[in-house]
Amino acid sequence: MTEPAANASLTPLPGTLYVVATPIGNLADLTDRARAILGAVDLIACEDTRTTGSMLTRLGLRRELVAYHEHNEIETAEKLADQLAAGKSVAVVSDAGTPALSDPGFRLVRACRRRNLPVVPVPGPSALTAVLSASGLPSNGFLFVGFLPAKSAARIAFFEQYRAFDYTLALYESCHRIDKAVEELVATLGPARVICLAKEVTKLHETFLVGPAGEVQARLAKTSLKGEFVLLIAPADFTL
Repeated sequence: MTEPAANASLTPLPGTLYVVATPIGNLADLTDRARAILGAVDLIACEDTRTTGSMLTRLGLRRELVAYHEHNEIETAEKLADQLAAGKSVAVVSDAGTPALSDPGFRLVRACRRRNLPVVPVPGPSALTAVLSASGLPSNGFLFVGFLPAKSAARIAFFEQYRAFDYTLALYESCHRIDKAVEELVATLGPARVICLAKEVTKLHETFLVGPAGEVQARLAKTSLKGEFVLLIAPADFTL
C-alpha cells in the first residue's frame, strides 16, 4: 500500500517567514499547522520569550527564541530579515492572537516584502474576529482601530469623529482605562448606542456584555476588570 504524501505545508521552507497565530487563552485553539511550524522553524521571534517559552514547554517543544517587541522592533526586524535572507526559517508570534494586529509583526513583514522574501500566514485565533463573530453586531463591514488613545480628550474626540460611522467600530482597551472609556462613550454617543464589551475570550471567565451602552456600563461596574477588553460599537441606527 502506498503511504500518503506528507503535508508540505507543515514543513518550514528555508528563508521563509511564518506569521503564526497563537491561542488567546485556550491552548487547544492552536492549529496542527501552527504547532508543526513552531516545532520545526530555525527560530521564533516573540513578543515575550517567557510567555512563548511557557507555551512551547506545554506543547513539548524547544526552539531558539528571539525577543521581538515594541521597544526593539525596528532594529530587530532588519536583523531577522538578514537571517531570513541567509536561509533561516523564522516564525513570528505575539503573546496571544495574530501578530501585526496591534502587536509586533508589521515591521518584520514589511522588511521581508521590501527584500522579496517569502511571507506565509499560519492563521488562527484573533480576539478581534472572535468577538466580532459572537457579538451580534453588524459584521458586513467594520473598522479596526487598535487601542484607544490614552488621554481622555483624545478618546472623546475619537468618539465624536466616528459618531455617524456606517459600520461597526472595533477597538482594544486595557483594564486600566476601560471603565473611563465606556463612561466617555456613553457621554458622547449616548446611553442607547449598542455596544459589545468582551474580555477573557476563550478563557474560564469569558465575559460578553452586549446591549445599550448605558446598560453595559452598569453591568461593567459589577464585573472584574481583569484582562484586556475588546470593544465593538454598532452604527448609530442599529438595534438588537
